[in-house]
Amino acid sequence: MRLRLRIIRFIVIIQSVLFLTHLLIYKTWTYSPGAIDPPGELWIKIALGVLSVSFVTASLLVFRYTNQVLRAFYRAAAVWLGLLTFLVLTAIAAWIILAVTAVAGLHLNFHRTVEWLFGAAITAGVFAVFNANWTRVTRITVKLANLPSAWRGRKAALISDLHLGPVRNGGFLRRMVSSILQEHPDAVFIAGDLYDGTAIDAERAAMPLKQLHAPLGVYFVAGNHEQFRDDTKYLNAVEAAGVRVLRSEKVELDGLQLVGVPHREAVHPAPLAQNLRALSLDRNRASILLTHAPDHPEIAEAAGFSLQLSGHTHLGQYIPFTWMVRRIYGRFAYGLSRIGKMQVFTSSGAGTWGPPLRLGSNPEIVLLQFE
Repeated sequence: MRLRLRIIRFIVIIQSVLFLTHLLIYKTWTYSPGAIDPPGELWIKIALGVLSVSFVTASLLVFRYTNQVLRAFYRAAAVWLGLLTFLVLTAIAAWIILAVTAVAGLHLNFHRTVEWLFGAAITAGVFAVFNANWTRVTRITVKLANLPSAWRGRKAALISDLHLGPVRNGGFLRRMVSSILQEHPDAVFIAGDLYDGTAIDAERAAMPLKQLHAPLGVYFVAGNHEQFRDDTKYLNAVEAAGVRVLRSEKVELDGLQLVGVPHREAVHPAPLAQNLRALSLDRNRASILLTHAPDHPEIAEAAGFSLQLSGHTHLGQYIPFTWMVRRIYGRFAYGLSRIGKMQVFTSSGAGTWGPPLRLGSNPEIVLLQFE
């Protein structure tokens, strides 16, 4: 009952914020300096009213149902939510410009200024939509101490955060598998959030993974979106596709130690430290920790790991959230970094969550070459 009340409270807060942001857009677009009753068109009010409830409505529906019409509705609502972010930022900028020019005693054609700013916001949003669908291959060389001689020059592919659901499905995964196979990696690591956590035929969506092969295997750890609730159907689907699911366990890859810890067992410091101690890591040999989020790299470093591979952050996907994520995760928000004797690579992910936009971050498949 308490959980249900918290969810309802959260939905009410989000919807209230959306109402206010749409009201800001409306007031900014229709404001006329000196007018007692600012001009406004009924159709603008209706359109913004419908758009203000579209994303929450679509989100609630896709957690229970899935069909083509609903997926199209969700995608449209999610794209609008992303565009809304840029419009809100430019609306705030418009009011700041108006205030500054008023103090300076300058005349400003406010509506023309808003037209230019909103035009720039829409242009940025459209580019962000296209950018989110352009997956790059990021090539990284990683030098590890005590690396087995058999691994020198070998390659591994890292992919995370595909978020299969209402926006992306099996077709997107099929393209990712094809791109990975073209690189001929020796191993493939999937660092969680393969699924979005919404209603989906999990087994059908995972079928392209059956074509994903590597000499030393394909490995998966669950992310937070698989573990919103019971993750059984997702993990069963991944295993049915021939991928090894790591549940806080260690495997040997031709002398290289690989440990996989799912998000639920890695999100809190104490359980993560306990899990890593129980795996009896050999500190004299190179090792990799595969876990969804770069939340506690200091614990992995203390346990003796050489390299941690994660995703989760999406690098914020688009401005201004890219700045926020960098503030939260610091140097671990994206890319290759170091803590003590351990290196950390955090991927920006291949897919998106919520608005399918990327500006200030790029979707990627990571190809790691070991030296």
